[in-house]
Amino acid sequence: MEFSGCNADILNDLVIIENEMVRAATISGATVINSCFHHFSPFGVSGVVIIEESHLAIHTWPEYQYTAVDLFTCGLIVDPWTSFNHLKKIFQSKNYSVIELRRGSISLFENIPFNVEDMRKSAQKHNKQDVTPRSVWFTDKDENQALSLRCSAKSLYDKSSKYQRVRVIDTYGYGKALTIDNMIMCTEKDEAHYHEMISHPVILAHKQVSNVLVVGGGDGGTVREVLKHKNIEKIVLVEIDENVIEASKQYMPSLSASFNNPKVELIIDDGIDYLKNSPDEIYDLILVDGSDPVGPAEGLFSTAFYQNCIRALKTNGLLVTQSGSPMFNRDIFIELNECLKNIFGKSKVKTLLFNTPTYPTGIWSFQIASKGSVNPESVDPEDIAQFEKNNTLHYYNYDMHHSAFSLPNYVKNIINE
Repeated sequence: MEFSGCNADILNDLVIIENEMVRAATISGATVINSCFHHFSPFGVSGVVIIEESHLAIHTWPEYQYTAVDLFTCGLIVDPWTSFNHLKKIFQSKNYSVIELRRGSISLFENIPFNVEDMRKSAQKHNKQDVTPRSVWFTDKDENQALSLRCSAKSLYDKSSKYQRVRVIDTYGYGKALTIDNMIMCTEKDEAHYHEMISHPVILAHKQVSNVLVVGGGDGGTVREVLKHKNIEKIVLVEIDENVIEASKQYMPSLSASFNNPKVELIIDDGIDYLKNSPDEIYDLILVDGSDPVGPAEGLFSTAFYQNCIRALKTNGLLVTQSGSPMFNRDIFIELNECLKNIFGKSKVKTLLFNTPTYPTGIWSFQIASKGSVNPESVDPEDIAQFEKNNTLHYYNYDMHHSAFSLPNYVKNIINE
């Protein structure tokens, strides 16, 4: 069987493919003995389902939306066409080609006697109980590039809402990872890079932040870092999808533990609508901790949204919004920078760069906009030294604060600075 025009995401999902290949064997009347599947980084799955009657084998090419499947069977009990119809539906194949071959003329072969019991005893001597480690890769990709992390075969959490698919996977190199619609949001190993840099530079520069709004950030990492500052009186976190909060509470407690803090108010709502209805000049700091501009996060990159942000900020308030990678998300990065300069003023918008290994290209950014006179680049070294002394920090320090605002030429050029 050959299937083309398939769903590429399905062809790259080892768990789905293994489950459905086993299902295809079962519904055809075969007796399943075992299965073994392997995922190649970044694309492709290869595997076999062993059945009493012989086997099913598959190899996928997601980048071409193509896969080839072979079903070998002995006897007349198994119906291979049932397997074909099932897999065609699962792969969402637009085109297919099938060839059925009948081979083996039993009447031409000589039947020789042998002792089955002796054969079983002999086979036991060679039976190894060791299980080969599964090779499963989670891939965050666009049409031109990809980042892959090796992970266990089963998702710890996997739920889809009307907004998006939320998963928690267990990776070998970076611990548990939260993903949304096949994009990595954070991993246990490097999440501090993002969450420390979205919060500490602006709060230490402002010095008087007490009332904070976090839009998105349902994993809890940003709230955790903001609460390290003693002046904080209240944090309102508005997350559109309660599955993100649930997943983080269940499987990433190192990020979500601060949700129980009495200073934190959790609201399940659309952050865009919430800000639209927000009173004027209420927040010292707004942190937009959203995902890439697709699905429910698309509106977080609009002019109307940021006009509501500046209205909701106090006179000396600050806004921080994630702006992706200047290389991976170049167009979005430029558009957001221009949008904020048009609303806040060119001199009031700063770009901050930092390193996160599990984000595409490894370089990520925040745009920081000041409504008043606060300069996010200006901090007191003694304030940062004391803050470091009082808190365990993984990424942020005085040197990182200043280096983060130092932009390479290619970034300066694309934002006309």
